[in-house]
Amino acid sequence: MFDMPHASAPHALVIGAGFGGLASAIRLSAKGWRVTVVDKLDGPGGRAYVFKQDGFTFDAGPTIVTAPYLLEELWQVAGARLSDDVDLRPVDPFYLIRFDDGDTMRCVADLEGMRAEVARISPEDADNFDRFIEASAEIYQVAFKELADFPFHKFSSVIAAAPDLVRLRGYRSVYSEVCRYFKNPKLRVAFSFHPLLIGGNPLTTTAYYCLISHLERTHLVHFAMGGTGAIVRGMVKLIERKGGLMRYGLEVAEILTDKGRASGVRLADGEVIEADLVISNADPAWTYSKLLKNYPRRRWTDAKINRANYSMSLFVWYFGTKKRYEDVYHHMMVLGPRYEELLKDIFSRKKLASDFSLYLHRPTMTDPSLAPPGCDAFYVLAPVPHLDSGTDWETMAEPYRKAIEKRLEETVLPDLSNQIVTSRLMTPIDFRDRLLSIKGAAFSLEPQLFQSAWFRPHNVSEEVEGLYLVGAGTHPGAGLPGVISSAKIVGDLVPTAQDFVARKGRA
Repeated sequence: MFDMPHASAPHALVIGAGFGGLASAIRLSAKGWRVTVVDKLDGPGGRAYVFKQDGFTFDAGPTIVTAPYLLEELWQVAGARLSDDVDLRPVDPFYLIRFDDGDTMRCVADLEGMRAEVARISPEDADNFDRFIEASAEIYQVAFKELADFPFHKFSSVIAAAPDLVRLRGYRSVYSEVCRYFKNPKLRVAFSFHPLLIGGNPLTTTAYYCLISHLERTHLVHFAMGGTGAIVRGMVKLIERKGGLMRYGLEVAEILTDKGRASGVRLADGEVIEADLVISNADPAWTYSKLLKNYPRRRWTDAKINRANYSMSLFVWYFGTKKRYEDVYHHMMVLGPRYEELLKDIFSRKKLASDFSLYLHRPTMTDPSLAPPGCDAFYVLAPVPHLDSGTDWETMAEPYRKAIEKRLEETVLPDLSNQIVTSRLMTPIDFRDRLLSIKGAAFSLEPQLFQSAWFRPHNVSEEVEGLYLVGAGTHPGAGLPGVISSAKIVGDLVPTAQDFVARKGRA
């Protein structure tokens, strides 16, 4: 067990209590730093915030845990055990995919079971399934095991990684790579949709993200009893056990600097919090364009930020029903009639389409405590264009929700309109105004090849000494494994409190 940071220890200020900010705070506390975490919301979690309404509990954002060993490692760093704070349980099948014609594909951990599903849908593609899984495993070994927690703040790192990028066809898109193995349109969708879970367009996201198929089968898909919020609460406990301070309802207006080095923050209410270093878990585009708006930036200028490509946004409907839908699985993909053209509408044309593909989450299949007895809690998520689409969500939100309700009623949730007892919405406006994400993008910068690794905002700021970036918008990217890995990078880059004080004394 690490000692409690001393009152005279150097101070680290963390902006944002999302997974990245909390994980960074844990790692710095373990290195002897005094840590303060401030967040605009009235509680922790960021995109993983928890809504409680009418007896129902809704996880606002991430629901799928695919690399639990990263969480176990984080707890170990704090001298604790994950199982003491969080009850993680595997979910198998990982999810069910319902195609537009009503056919359903079970995505399971067992390779024989997956081979059988592939062969049932398309016998001619069955022989290529093993080849795809082997390719996924090879990409995983390089792109995730070797590079996910490797800092890319030097261009030489890009040069060193280039041979593997070419050998593993990382210059191709996920969709084009999947099409090399599968001819059947259903299988092409089933094995290529994963980038959407981290804000990427399967038609343009680097083929490195084909690693997710191997990641899921190696580490399985898990769910935290009590919801993803249980993981957040466990992380807050680790911080507070080490003497860290959590402060909510405080928006940071500016990152302060002194002679080119981060020296603290000024809050929107005028309060100044001094710090020896600052870690921003805010959207990097927001960090640079808003929190450092008065600082003379060299790389992440307003012009560069405006030119960048941003992820799609999300329309999320949280609802509870007065009956249980026992035939509905925990994780379901309810696909629409189009795939490539819908993706082009969302990412390229920035057009709100009349059709949609949906992710339906029913956590009460696994944990009934998230709803009153005899009831179900759901959320349904639709990828939509970010705010450059010009969609007037103030007027479109309810008609769009009704269209989703109708689609669910026609497919997997019969009589839904008569069963709803509680409801709330999240639109791209919430991502912009509540979560402070540029353009209302749900996952910050889009994970394209030239917005990845060195080309992404670095974990150690290129602009300000003593400023570090963590979370979905920095390397390695969005998704729970990526965000937790970004915190590991920051934790490795920041010296121990003792070494920091010694270096400061020598300076």
